[in-house]
Amino acid sequence: MSSAELRRFPGHACGQFFTTLKCECRSYLPWLQRRFRGAGGRVQRRQVGSLQELGGDFDLLVNCSGLGSRALLGDLQVEPVRGQVLQVEAPWLQHFIRDGDGKTYIYPGVRSVTIGGTRQAGDWRLEEDQSDTEGIVERCRRLEPSLSGAKVLGCWVGLRPGRRNPRVEKELLQLGGRWVPVVHNYGHGGWGVTLAWGTAVDAVELVRQSLQETPPRCKL
Repeated sequence: MSSAELRRFPGHACGQFFTTLKCECRSYLPWLQRRFRGAGGRVQRRQVGSLQELGGDFDLLVNCSGLGSRALLGDLQVEPVRGQVLQVEAPWLQHFIRDGDGKTYIYPGVRSVTIGGTRQAGDWRLEEDQSDTEGIVERCRRLEPSLSGAKVLGCWVGLRPGRRNPRVEKELLQLGGRWVPVVHNYGHGGWGVTLAWGTAVDAVELVRQSLQETPPRCKL
């Protein structure tokens, strides 16, 4: 950014403009599921307390349980990273703004503008924190003063599956009295959409390797 452009952001010594893609997960995830079903995949909703419950039913497991891997596998490297954002009505905003620390951002979307946020490691709370809300509004208004006239539509709180490194690897586990290959693909933190396709390619390759090493008992 030029010095003239930077005058819009007092207190910032440098900046960048670039064009990128923004993913609306509330539309994207249902699209992915339809794609999966269209390829012959089946979806079953059930609660799983242990991989032992699945060992007798499948020739191979792919574990994408995210934060649930802490309880499912006892992986204490996985921890929640709490995120809180607000949805506001500001249709005049056409460009995203993200501060250098990554904790303050303004993302225009299809139906509303998302402003945020928080990154609170080890925090399991799913309810709105009013002090966080006030902090988000104050920081984002400093970046974009026109947000002072924006109507707040709602608050969204979620837990990112934080881990020092995403876990993408295979192992053999004894489940239901037999050895079953398990491919792990979890721990992406706040970068799940960004990393998903790349780690999925790696996970598929690990599945292929596992099937070659341990031929399935039945046709998959």
